[in-house]
This record gives sequence, structure tokens and C-alpha cells, in this order.
Amino acid sequence: MATDDADAPEEVMWAGRFITAKRRGKWEYVARARGIRAAVILPLDGDHVVLVEQYRVPLGCNCLELPAGLIGDEDGSEDEDPLAAARRELIEETGYAAAKWENLGEYFSSPGMVSESFTLLRASALTQVGSGGGVDDENIIVHRVKLADLEKFVADTRARGVAIDVKMLLLLGAGMGE
Repeated sequence: MATDDADAPEEVMWAGRFITAKRRGKWEYVARARGIRAAVILPLDGDHVVLVEQYRVPLGCNCLELPAGLIGDEDGSEDEDPLAAARRELIEETGYAAAKWENLGEYFSSPGMVSESFTLLRASALTQVGSGGGVDDENIIVHRVKLADLEKFVADTRARGVAIDVKMLLLLGAGMGE
């Protein structure tokens, strides 16, 4: 069921290297530039999950997240496979490599404001191959959290003033209706 705005022409209001602000009819929204997408990783290690915490400029604070990275953001990598990006990002951000991968599909995190999608990939059979922490000045903190303790860990992390990424609901959602 489309709205009148669906047929309106798309206008680019502003374009940067990674972000483009657009308008279609009465809607203003943001898109990734140049068709860039994201790969989000759900790294499960037995009864643990590996999470990352890093400073996010738009929030002005650290944020607890699933590891993730951009697909096709480097010149010449526009056709990069989501799995290749996920393998690279998991090692860079967490220091873990996965022997088993499963593509869980494409998702949209805030479709009323952002057209960006991400491919969610489950990684398992993890082996620590490095220290993680990201590249350049990312300063990523790696957390290996027991799934049974996740709700308390998230609450304690939030109490420290750390923002919680919406994708954490993947792990917390089952118990949130109780």
C-alpha cells in the first residue's frame, strides 16, 4: 500500500562521502552514499556472545553493539560480498574468527528515517586470533558475555551511561514481555 509520496521524485538535499540526505514528497530521510550497506554479526561462542562497545559521535557517548561494518565502502569494493565484510569486521573489531557462518537475511533498523539496510550474519565456532579493538582510532572494547547474564550486563552497561544499540533486542527480546 503506497502513499502519495511514493510517486514523488526523490531529491538529494545534501551529499557527503558516506551519507546522503534526501526528500521524497513530505518525507526527509537519510541514505548511505554510493550504495554502501552494512554487515551485522551475531557472534555466538557456546553459551556466550561477543559484543563491542565504542564511542559514537552522533550519540556523544559509548554504545554497546553487535560487531558490524560497512560493505563496499572502499573504492573498488562496491560489489563486496556481505560474508567477506563480516569475516573481516569480526576479526578487526573482536579478535575472533568464525568457522561457521549463517546469513539470517536483510533488515532495516529505522525505516521511517533511514533507508539503510544491513545483512545479519550469525557467526559460531569462534576462535580468538587477535585482540580486536578495531582499526585506526576506533578504540573498540570487546565484551564476551554469558548469555544467561546478558540482561544484567546490559542493565549495568546502561547504568554506566553507555547507549544500547537497538539490535541488542535480538538477544534480549525473548524475556522483555515478562
